[in-house]
Amino acid sequence: MLVCYVLRITSTTIFPILLFINITNHRLFMKGWLFNGYISKHPEHPFDELLSLFKEILIHTSNDVAEAFVWLTELDKEYKLTNKNYGIADFIKDLEEKGYIKNSKLHSNPTYKSTAKMDAALRRQALDEIFDQLKKSKYGQHNTIVPGQGDEFTDSIRPFEFGDRYDNIAVSESLKNAQINHGIEQFNLMEQDLRIHETFYKTQTSTVLMIDISHSMILYGEDRITPAKKVAMALAELITQYYPKDTLDIIVFGDDAWQIEIKDIPYLQVGPYHTNTVAGLELAMEILRKRRNPNKQIMMITDGKPTCIKKGKNYYKNPYGLDRKIIGRTLGLAANCRKSGIPITTFMIAQDPYLIHFVDQFTKANNGKAFYSSLDGLGEFIFMDYARNKSRKRN
Repeated sequence: MLVCYVLRITSTTIFPILLFINITNHRLFMKGWLFNGYISKHPEHPFDELLSLFKEILIHTSNDVAEAFVWLTELDKEYKLTNKNYGIADFIKDLEEKGYIKNSKLHSNPTYKSTAKMDAALRRQALDEIFDQLKKSKYGQHNTIVPGQGDEFTDSIRPFEFGDRYDNIAVSESLKNAQINHGIEQFNLMEQDLRIHETFYKTQTSTVLMIDISHSMILYGEDRITPAKKVAMALAELITQYYPKDTLDIIVFGDDAWQIEIKDIPYLQVGPYHTNTVAGLELAMEILRKRRNPNKQIMMITDGKPTCIKKGKNYYKNPYGLDRKIIGRTLGLAANCRKSGIPITTFMIAQDPYLIHFVDQFTKANNGKAFYSSLDGLGEFIFMDYARNKSRKRN
């Protein structure tokens, strides 16, 4: 009999299990650790499965909780999501008890609203969804591979030099050198034994994300606003959790432009608006002028051409093509952003040739970048571009 230790990972603990293998099976194993797949200790509770689906529905209904419950009930009828021991009413009760929704009673009828806990859960789910896409993507990491004094370790190790930060010392490698150079009988660590982790320098960045909410974002039976909302929520969660020194401001633009708070993103809806890109850029520049971070950028998600500008109190609109007056104002602002050192990255979720031509003009005027993305790939493009812009060489 041979003894082989298998490390089995459960949802709550890690414990070794003795596995006895008969040598007559013609399989020979060396004694050691084998890692098998994740094994859940208990099946996932119906609440957890329904919560994941409910959060997805809630984004599509722009945080209309009542409508989301109607959708969930219909899906339950079709796909039998619940069972005789746990129904939709039980799920609603658990949502309220766990603090995801609150009940504001009007005329003795329950009126549910989402809570801050639900808003945070939506952002977290959006972030996890996009990160999962990135892990599966063939693009990989897009950080600029430039070593220097910074706050993120690379894979490179080098000898210690005068002026290096002590918190970047590679402890294991340094101790190993000391033992090799001086023996293990009497420990002695000298300066020449020290090794240092190379680092990336991560800049502080102020970002304004502009989201087009004109009517075309839901035209032709294609929902373009939901992926945009998911990206905004995920980017907000990423910056809040991992880059707290960065700033992110969200702007929506239709006939006009206005700023929204992070907690308002799930409520975002498309309106009967034209596309006033000029108003969005003007507001973005005003916000960034107040930011003290040395690196500033604008990211714009849109699916169409500028069709509106404001002249005094009146609107000048032309939805029937590329109007020279509107385009001229838009390109002029792109050039102004360039002079102010504010690059604009445009994420165009449309493939019309004349729109591509306009975006090319816009990008040249700003010396920025443009991506022509599908709805599925929007999150990957934005996250990779954000990471790429944060990696800078320290001068």
